[in-house]
Amino acid sequence: MDKEMLKEKALEMRREIVEMITAAGSGHPGGSLSAADILTYLYFHEMNIDPKNPTKDGRDRFILSKGHAAPVLYAALALRGYFPVEELATLRKLGSKLQGHPDMRKVPGVEMSTGSLGQGLSAANGMALADKLDGRTNRIYVMVGDGEMQEGQIWEAAMAAAHYRLDNVTGFLDYNGLQIDGPIEEVMNSAPLADKWRAFGWHVLEIDGHDFTQIAGAVEDAKHVKGKPTMIVAKTVKGKGVSFMEDQVGWHGVALKPEELERALVELK
Repeated sequence: MDKEMLKEKALEMRREIVEMITAAGSGHPGGSLSAADILTYLYFHEMNIDPKNPTKDGRDRFILSKGHAAPVLYAALALRGYFPVEELATLRKLGSKLQGHPDMRKVPGVEMSTGSLGQGLSAANGMALADKLDGRTNRIYVMVGDGEMQEGQIWEAAMAAAHYRLDNVTGFLDYNGLQIDGPIEEVMNSAPLADKWRAFGWHVLEIDGHDFTQIAGAVEDAKHVKGKPTMIVAKTVKGKGVSFMEDQVGWHGVALKPEELERALVELK
């Protein structure tokens, strides 16, 4: 693992995120920035994928269940070569394929159209079960949000994954502690999340979601677990990388002003 390369790539992704959201005048920067390091590791080090052949048989798959954080996925896909980086500036514009939530019918590399929270893990389960039945050895990665833990479908999917022994599923819980209406613990406290996933039959790891060494170790650990899925509970910072956005719930779904973008880009050099 080239940690310095990954750090530079994560900074580049964060720059693209704040630039595209500012150009659009709308979007979700906070949760996109908190997830950037995990997607950087998956797309630029871990996953078996081919941007020139996005639908190749036997590929690893990533599903962004918290679909409102689409800018982080778009940045990863563009920088990985699925489509030109210049298209990021069309985010949320009329006629653009890069809408507010990812669309698998329009964007190469998007494995599942998401946005209605709670559904991504169910889709991941279906893909993982199909791969097992077909004898494939690829892996399915899915990212869920901590606010998303308030959706009942998540826990139905959690039970199903454990029941079908889907050890080819690795989940990332982006645990930044904030959702659109405020702190998770005040809106609808779902703690203790790690213990709940264990109770549902998952192998659970708790990490710093901004530490590439910990991310790598958890992904490797998950690949050696047999008979149960893995949930990596990743403690993250909403708005990570931009000081005035970090841990501020107001940046859940608000675009930066031009002068704020300038400040952010200075910090993201």
